[in-house]
Amino acid sequence: MPELPEVETVRRGLEPAMEGRVIARLTQRRPDLRFPLPERFAARLTGRQVSHLTRRAKYILVHLAPRERDPAEVLLMHLGMSGRFTILPPGSDAASPGNFHHPAPAERTEGAGFGPHDHIVFDMEDGTRIVYSDHRRFGYMDLIAEDALEDSPHLAALGPEPLGNGFSAKILSEKLQGKRTPIKSALLDQRVVAGLGNIYVCEALFRAGISPRRLAMNVAGPRRSEKLVRAIRDVLTEAIAAGGSTLRDYAHTDGELGYFQHSFSAYDREGEVCSNPGCGATVRRIVQSGRSTFFCPRCQK
Repeated sequence: MPELPEVETVRRGLEPAMEGRVIARLTQRRPDLRFPLPERFAARLTGRQVSHLTRRAKYILVHLAPRERDPAEVLLMHLGMSGRFTILPPGSDAASPGNFHHPAPAERTEGAGFGPHDHIVFDMEDGTRIVYSDHRRFGYMDLIAEDALEDSPHLAALGPEPLGNGFSAKILSEKLQGKRTPIKSALLDQRVVAGLGNIYVCEALFRAGISPRRLAMNVAGPRRSEKLVRAIRDVLTEAIAAGGSTLRDYAHTDGELGYFQHSFSAYDREGEVCSNPGCGATVRRIVQSGRSTFFCPRCQK
């Protein structure tokens, strides 16, 4: 499943193609994705102007300006495991990457919008076509009134954004107090901190020198929580700058893969020598809550 950096990368790719523009036509090729699409989904989106795009945790939020019969609403989109967007500029088969400049493979864009897994098609007023494809259909979309967004079932229980001002060592420490679950499991709890997934939790714990098996309550002290917050922010910022960490299905809006996986310090490096200079230990893999955890038994305590 795409993690926060991948979702932010896609949001940035969609932004120049959608922001300030009108959705001239929305084509809905099926009644549902992972969940049923909202009633009158295509009709409610056709003719709406996109004011701006934001992200909350792993959700892309398309903010729609109000019009005569419709209040300000937000199109909430989750990519699931294999959802992806392709952008095609007017009169061209080549994907338009927005702020990304890698060429898209031809087989991924030829006839985009008409394939068996192309479920939602946005035709913008300037002729740009944005296609949402999802061969597993684990992604989903919803339409929510702007003033009800934060209280919606999707967002109401989410913890602070790891890159936002609401996330700090003090806040994290409070969230971890009394938790007897391993710190790895605690960080994957979206109520503790929003948007973190398996890859970046492994990487952040490695950078902070904290064992994934250490109890969360024992990380709540100021020294460890400060190191962990700094590591989380750093690894997410670097991954976004590098374009995300493509694993299996994930791709940018331009069809290109991300490259942060070449910079992993622990994730998926089982049996390799620890990347910390002078360590010499071997990266290990264990399973926690059904997920693979990679760590250095010498550097992470």
